Formats: sequence, structure tokens, C-alpha cells
Amino acid sequence: MTNRIFYTKPSITELEIGYAADAAANGWGARCYDYINRFERDFATHLGSGFAIATSSCTGAMHMGLAALGIGPGDEVILADTNWVATVAPVMHLGASPVFVDVLPDTWCIDPVAVERAITPRTKAIIATHIYGNLCDMDALIEIGKRSGVAVIEDAAEAIGSVWHGRRAGSIGTFGTFSFHGTKTLTTGEGGMFVTSNADLNEKVLTLSNHGRARSQKKQFWPDAIGFKYKMSNIQAAIGCAQLERIEELVARKREILAAYMVRLSTLNGISMNPEYTGTINGAWMPTAVFHPAAGITREMLQQAFEAADIDARVFFHPLSSLSMFEDKPANINAWSIPERAINLPSYHDMSEADIDRVAQTLISVVRSHQDKDAVHLRQSA
Repeated sequence: MTNRIFYTKPSITELEIGYAADAAANGWGARCYDYINRFERDFATHLGSGFAIATSSCTGAMHMGLAALGIGPGDEVILADTNWVATVAPVMHLGASPVFVDVLPDTWCIDPVAVERAITPRTKAIIATHIYGNLCDMDALIEIGKRSGVAVIEDAAEAIGSVWHGRRAGSIGTFGTFSFHGTKTLTTGEGGMFVTSNADLNEKVLTLSNHGRARSQKKQFWPDAIGFKYKMSNIQAAIGCAQLERIEELVARKREILAAYMVRLSTLNGISMNPEYTGTINGAWMPTAVFHPAAGITREMLQQAFEAADIDARVFFHPLSSLSMFEDKPANINAWSIPERAINLPSYHDMSEADIDRVAQTLISVVRSHQDKDAVHLRQSA
């Protein structure tokens, strides 16, 4: 038996188990797409989007969406330097060039001013990643997209439950993508979703998702193009259907955990967490603590303290431009600085108040210990 606090795990109830069992027992033959069709329909309705296509991953959804837009060699795609590699991998797979720009210091999301500076005649898309549930400034990005004739895409892998001025994250751009990995608020184990309100784009992605076989094609086993195989299984979709029925409860609990951390850490100076500005709702997928540079708290100090306390804590995403496979090293100050003084905090749905206390106290102890050492140093120097 371990007392380790894990950073995340899914909330699975008898509802998910029952649906998965039904899909395993009966979801074959004529019923092999029943839960997939239901999940796609209900997800589109929940999001307020015209269409939804269930996929094997968010990465696959992004790959097909970019391909359907015709993005390829010679094209540029602008995205935040603060990102997981899954966002840029499809850009590279298609032979396009990623252009990494800085993020804002408060939301840790892509900086619209930096986006506008980066646009060239080769720019074909802007990817807006809603990081850790925080929201990109979609009004500014959509306006830039309209002026420049560039598609604005939402990477909403981490943002189910987040709302931008009445519109759900993922439903605002040319298309949106979601992740249902086991770490996410809504999970199917592995899986994702492509969403759009553009009927033509939806049809292109639907064709690509089925080995390039168009719905209108009457010949059996006759592909009209080279496509992909990024389909979700019926059993995964069954779990997704149950999770979607519980989505308000799942998001509410995530928001409760973030709020609980904020209350417990409110006595600390020089710390910020996931923001929620007027007119928005933060889905609070991953509560994150970022320290001001003057606080002197480092990622390594935080990692060591949490490991000693038997608590899982994730590091903030490294800037993509720091990875060895990318030669371009732009001077994106925030994207490079923030990870050095930040940590993701545990936030699984059935965390107890005692668990939250333990995590918060570990963080507080790091700060107090550092302050005490600074005080001793100052006395010795006097």
C-alpha cells in the first residue's frame, strides 16, 4: 500500500463500466459504430459545434485537420513555443515549417502580438493551444486570422470545460482538437476528437479518417485518396459517452480543486496560478503554480520536495525550441523562463481535502525553507 499522491487519474464509475461492457458484448456487426456515432453527435451538441469526428488521439485529429487544409512543404504554421510535442509533430509530418512564438506571462498561452509579427506570405495557419485549461485570446487571434487570411486552429486538448465569452474552447476556430488521454478531464483511455462547423472541411477529414474512402463512393474498398487510420474504437467511445453524461460534474470537480489550492496558497507572495478573467471559465485541467523570478524558487527545488513527500508533480512544458530536433532557437523569454520556476500540481477527481492540504503544505514548505535560508544568509553577510 502506498500513500503516494498521483498527479492525475480518471474518474470511472459503474456508468462507464456498464457502457464499455455493453460495447464489448454487443457492439459488433451492425452495431459496431453505435457508440462512436452517439459520442460524436453528443460531443458536437455539448460543444456547440456543427460536426465532430472521433479519433484515436488529439494528435491524429490535428494531423488530419492540417492535411485537409492543404498544409504541406513550403508552408509555415505559427504556434506557441510553450507546447507539448504532439502539437508540432503533425506540422512536421506534413513537411511544413513550425514558427515558435512566445507566450503571455499570465495565461502562458500564445501571445497575439508575437503572432502578428511572425506572419509571412508563407503562413497558412495559427495554432492556439489552450494550455492547462487556460484560454488563448481568441478574439485577437481570430481578428489576426481574418486580416491575414490565415486559419486559426484550436488545440483544446487540455481545455474541455473552458469557455471564452460564451463559446466553448475548441468551437471557435476553423477547427478544434481534443484529447481523451487517461490524464484528461474526460477520458476514453486513449482518443481524441476533431470538431468544426465547416461542412466541407468536415467531409475532407471524414474521408481522410477512413483510409481516404469518401462517403459518396459506391465502390467497395475503393479509396479516393491516400488517407489515415485514426479511428476510435466502439468500446472507447462507449466510455466517452458515459464520461460526457458526467461532464459538468467532472469539470466542476477540477475547478473545485484549483480553487482549493488557490485558497491554501493565498498566503504566499510571488506565486500565480491558472487565471480566470471576466467573461471566461477555466476548465482547470491542470492546476499549475508559477513563481515570480524574484522568489528564487526553482523547478528542481520543487521536484525534490515533492519527491521527498511522495507526491507526483509534473514539470511545466519545456519550450519546443529547446528540443534537439529544432535548430531555430528564438528569444521567447516567457516560454524559456516560466518552466524553470513552475510545477503542475496533482488534481485527480477523488482527491481528498487531506491530499490537497498535503500538496499545498509541501509547496508552502519549499517557500518557507528558501526564505529561512535567505534570512540566514543575510544575517551572516551583515
